[in-house]
Amino acid sequence: MTRATDAPAEPPAERPVADRPATLTTRVVAFARRPYWDPPNPKWVVRRWPDLTGYCFATFFFWLSLTPSLLPRPWIMQGLIGGITGIAGYGVGSLLGTLGRVGLRRWLPNERLRTRAWQSVPVVLLVVSVAVVVWGARAQRRLRVLQGLGESSSWHGAIIILISLGTFSLLLVVCRSVRLLARKLVAWFGRIVPWPMAYALGLTVCALIVVSGTKNVLWDRGFIGFIDHVSRQTNEGTEPGVHPPASPAVSGSPASLIPWSALGTKGRTFVATAPTPQELRDFSGHPALPPIRVYVGEHPEESGFTRAVDLALREMDRTGAWNRKVINLVGTTGSGWVDRNIPTPLEYMYGGDAATVAVQYSYLPSWISFLVDQERAGHAAQALYHAVHDRLQTIPAGRRPKLVLSGESLGSFSLDAVFNTPQELIDGSDGVFFEGPPQASRVWKQIVTHRDPDSPEWRPVYQRGRNVRFAQWPDIDLRYPLTTTWEHPRVVYLQNASDPVVWWTPDLLFNKPGWASPPLGPDITPQLRYYPIVSFWQTTVDLAVSFGMPVTHGHTYGTGACEGWAAVLPPAGWSPADTERLENTMAAINRRWS
Repeated sequence: MTRATDAPAEPPAERPVADRPATLTTRVVAFARRPYWDPPNPKWVVRRWPDLTGYCFATFFFWLSLTPSLLPRPWIMQGLIGGITGIAGYGVGSLLGTLGRVGLRRWLPNERLRTRAWQSVPVVLLVVSVAVVVWGARAQRRLRVLQGLGESSSWHGAIIILISLGTFSLLLVVCRSVRLLARKLVAWFGRIVPWPMAYALGLTVCALIVVSGTKNVLWDRGFIGFIDHVSRQTNEGTEPGVHPPASPAVSGSPASLIPWSALGTKGRTFVATAPTPQELRDFSGHPALPPIRVYVGEHPEESGFTRAVDLALREMDRTGAWNRKVINLVGTTGSGWVDRNIPTPLEYMYGGDAATVAVQYSYLPSWISFLVDQERAGHAAQALYHAVHDRLQTIPAGRRPKLVLSGESLGSFSLDAVFNTPQELIDGSDGVFFEGPPQASRVWKQIVTHRDPDSPEWRPVYQRGRNVRFAQWPDIDLRYPLTTTWEHPRVVYLQNASDPVVWWTPDLLFNKPGWASPPLGPDITPQLRYYPIVSFWQTTVDLAVSFGMPVTHGHTYGTGACEGWAAVLPPAGWSPADTERLENTMAAINRRWS
């Protein structure tokens, strides 16, 4: 017998070979064969693969964002606006894709067709996107030349696409997170109420959470709170080269009722940079007076500005402002800033025989003030104007100073809010000079709306230019129309056709503005086109770059107030040669303080 121990040994069993980890190459090949991903759980929302229709529309909106607008855009801004408009396009495309799938439920693309679409469409769109970015760079260079910036601008095409994709992806995650929250709420309400009511309740609660969280937490307590804190600290500082004035004719001096510490940063700069009698004498060759500058800092706890205006009147009494030839009420911007190019030329023209008065209503940046302090701007100007106007009526006409109104941007908006109609503005003073009025300016909007039929929106002619005239190049534009006598009192608006501060409005989302239709402004490229949603965001980005443009472009007006004041209220014997000398003097002053 054979023993069991003598049986032939069985071959050892083979060990199972572990799956080799996929290499980068194999993963790329696998993705190329099937360039999309279906989540293992159909309820997934945030990590779901993008919708192809939405992707196509997002790319198309990105292309539209590359078209030129009012001003040349830096490449980083173009990347951001590309992502923002792309997510808007994705929303439109996804909605259309969903409606299409519901309507064509019987016909849905099979796996092969879906694969081929994802293999070909993104490649085609990427190639076209590169070509459109190159075209956009050329259009931006042409616009730079048109507005005096030269061609030296490099658009980083690849970085623009990457920034746009990053912005788009971030916004897509946020939107899908909101959608996931809505689905969770609908499902929770569906356990206790019928489904139609559950959908209504879920969507309503989700909207309340998003709106309340965005406004109260992110906006008011977050962003606005941070800006408020920073701006408040800035308002307590003093700009370099600015020192307390010695002249008793200005606020903040030792003789003033308003201490230097109460003026705020912009107020301190305003009173400390007033021209001296010697500087005025050097310009005119005649004896000069120290110009009066009254400035009241912000009183945040006061809504009616009663105390601020009362303090301004007492300061005017102290300085003898009622005995000067001209009283200039100038509106401040959000931070309390007064552009030196507006009051200073008037002081030079009148040899210092002028008083400029301003009341600060906010310390926030202008665009933030426009959103949250619009009413305070109007209230401050109304209180100041009515108080000064009423006091002037008590002075005999023969000794009464001329009253003029002036302001730039929010400064013009605040004084515009004093009046209800263009005729009230004309009759309300002895002259008006405004620069870059915002779209929300009530009287300005009436003038533009009721302009003469043959005039464009960017250079309106109102009642044949009898009292009101607009200019981008004031030495030329204010002469027209030649067939009409320019009567007093005069109102001058300096308004650049490429100034987004003038043209920005939420209506741009879906309504084509008049300035985007031919004939276009002289510094607007013929390639400009209006596109819903896209043009709104383009103009919004233009706001951010409008303050650094050359003079007569964007929101930069330079020494245009010299021509403006020479047209509105010139002193006796004033000549065009005097205006030219004044412009050179103001240019030198600006260089000294730049």
